Amino acid sequence: MRAPLLIAGAAFLFAAMGLCVKLASAQYGAGEIVMYRSAVSVVLMAVLLRASGTPLATRVPGLHFKRSAAGVGAICLWFYALGTLPLATAMTLNYTSSVWIAAFLVGAAWRGGQRLDARLLAAVLAGFAGVALVLKPTIESSQLLHGLAGLVSGLLSAQALLHVRSLGQAGEPEQRIVFYFAAGGVAAGALLMFASGGPSAHSARGVALLLATGVLASVAQLMMTRAYAIGQPMTNAVLQYLGIVYSFGFGVWLFDDPVTLSALAGMALIVAAGIAATWLARTPRLTPSTET
Repeated sequence: MRAPLLIAGAAFLFAAMGLCVKLASAQYGAGEIVMYRSAVSVVLMAVLLRASGTPLATRVPGLHFKRSAAGVGAICLWFYALGTLPLATAMTLNYTSSVWIAAFLVGAAWRGGQRLDARLLAAVLAGFAGVALVLKPTIESSQLLHGLAGLVSGLLSAQALLHVRSLGQAGEPEQRIVFYFAAGGVAAGALLMFASGGPSAHSARGVALLLATGVLASVAQLMMTRAYAIGQPMTNAVLQYLGIVYSFGFGVWLFDDPVTLSALAGMALIVAAGIAATWLARTPRLTPSTET
């Protein structure tokens, strides 16, 4: 399958996963969903590692820990935001990761006394202006904490992507990276679950949603990894933003999420800023993935 089709398919699966998380949030806490979603991924990655003969042992356990800590934190906060916010709003906030990466680069240049790239700075400012437009018309005062959680999930996703890049440069295979990330998700999700009162009662619908969340996320991650291995990074980064479009459609169709000109303009600004930041930063592996 060609890279553009893989990316478009992965974006759809990530949006469908977000839909399942939002539906499951009516029955389960964010920690539980993270734990079960990660458990499915652990099993699938373990099977792939065994099939390919790739050992679990790693020479860079510290990097895996940093990547898992940032990635699991991002997932937990994003799932928390998905429980209350409109689907497209939560998805858009998580997709600010590329804007955050650009902000890191601008900050590093400023601290190092280097010349700032005005275009990159403009992309960062445009991205956060888009965030303000998205949040203002769609979030009530009671949802402000969830909106902040969604925004911080984008920040942590950016940090996780930087660690993923370091792991790739260290020669770590993708399956091993995802395995340790998922293992961290199981541990963190279990801690959050017991800290919030223990496991919830299951139902057939709930179990189906949890399984769907794990399978959709794992398949989407593999499709995206393959697309970046064979395709053009910039084309992939642009097409990945289809996830926001899919989520917007799901939200309007299934949840009657509000449609406002301001929110649409904010989403467009974030997408444009993310694409510009990805191009200007010249970091092809750093993508606004929702699975970091």
